[in-house]
Amino acid sequence: MTLFLIGLAILIAGYFTYGKLVEKIFGPDDRPTPAVSMADGVDYVPMPQWKNMLIQLLNIAGIGPVIGVIIGIKFGELVFLLIPMGNIIGGAVHDMAAGMMSLRSKGSNLPGLIEENCGKTFGNLFSLFMMICLLLVVAVFINVPSNLLDDMISGFAKTDPLQNCYFWYAVGGVFLYYVIATMFPVDKIIGNCYPIFGGLLLLGTLAIFVKLMMAGIADPSILRESAAFKAGKSTAPVLPMLFITIACGIISGFHATQSPIIARTMRSERQARSSFYGMMVLEGFIAMVWAAAALAVFNILPETMKLAAPVALGRIVDYFLGSWVGGITVLSVIILAVTSGDTALRSCRLSLSEKFQIDQKPLFKRFLVCLPMIIIVSLLLWWSNQDAKSFNMLWNYFAWANQVIAVCTLVAATIYLSKLNKPTAITLIPGLFMLFITCTYLLSSKTLGAPVGLRVPLNISYIIAAAFACCAGVWAEMRGKKLAATQKSEK
Repeated sequence: MTLFLIGLAILIAGYFTYGKLVEKIFGPDDRPTPAVSMADGVDYVPMPQWKNMLIQLLNIAGIGPVIGVIIGIKFGELVFLLIPMGNIIGGAVHDMAAGMMSLRSKGSNLPGLIEENCGKTFGNLFSLFMMICLLLVVAVFINVPSNLLDDMISGFAKTDPLQNCYFWYAVGGVFLYYVIATMFPVDKIIGNCYPIFGGLLLLGTLAIFVKLMMAGIADPSILRESAAFKAGKSTAPVLPMLFITIACGIISGFHATQSPIIARTMRSERQARSSFYGMMVLEGFIAMVWAAAALAVFNILPETMKLAAPVALGRIVDYFLGSWVGGITVLSVIILAVTSGDTALRSCRLSLSEKFQIDQKPLFKRFLVCLPMIIIVSLLLWWSNQDAKSFNMLWNYFAWANQVIAVCTLVAATIYLSKLNKPTAITLIPGLFMLFITCTYLLSSKTLGAPVGLRVPLNISYIIAAAFACCAGVWAEMRGKKLAATQKSEK
């Protein structure tokens, strides 16, 4: 229990200390934001700060901080330190960087920010990669909540949950909501629904936290590794597997695709630390609570460790909260997935329209941009539900591609800070670390049981990945200085 409490203290202290440092480096000020200077009533719409904060939280807090940490805690109590430290130094900085760059670039989406800082060729390649990744996100975030809804409805209807009687009905309902939320003005559905969704999410998490603390005070050993837990503990290498598995509570490239959404709805740059950095810290708290709850249940009911993460989730909420309150908590997890999936589709629409300069004020043009995405996601859903192997492959691609986006965002942010002659270490260090992790994973993933990647021995992968990360760091610093010199000569 000690490591868990230390981890929570790191999160709180990190927001008020390191978060202040990051804010000082990016330097938000009183200049007009895109929401004010470019208001269009669709995507550029000024909204209250509390709404922006909840929207950002629900945009970024997908199923990773719940499902991911249920898998990730199998690496042991070390997770209670890695989540908050990685969150403060990496994930929250990443989200803040994406948001501030967008605020300073007319609310530009991530592909535009990458192109602006890394060059047109790099930007075009990244744009294609990100679109594919976002469509994978949408497919995953339709699939998972639909399965959870199917299980809930089957429980109420007393039908066999293995028959998936209601799955495709749930898919249709969730997908329809995504399309509607994507095309409507941001303040109409997202702005009105998210405060309710946010309340349910925080209610479910706080309920687990209170029960967990009561159980931990009564028996502190439930938050330590028991002999039974150690017997089933993951033997996979922490580097890179933990940071791929549990990444959404530590750092997630998907967040950088979401930060520009509220960069277009913020009235003041001075809201950046609470809206971007702070909401990632809050996601870290959510991840810590679910990791601790999973560890407790794995200690008390060791057989739960062998279950798939979504099934283990049900056992965790039933143990701590019972069926009724547990049902509300599972509903909050469904909300996590749905409120990330709808804005993933929205981000894809915005990026496509920005790339091809398609006016998004007319509803018909918004629908035309969405149409090919609807077709592709439908095909992905059909394919991923052919069997468990197909879905596992979809999830695997989503996991590592997510981290590639994080690397690109932090490298672009390093160049951005360098060309402004500001300290770059805050983005360069986490960016190079995640580049090292991602390269190591892709080089050695076949030896680790993943469906994609190469079979390079792990020790050799470490060396190659470290060398590549060093080269990328030198390139980012040099490019930043080159852009700074170009800007100076143009003045």
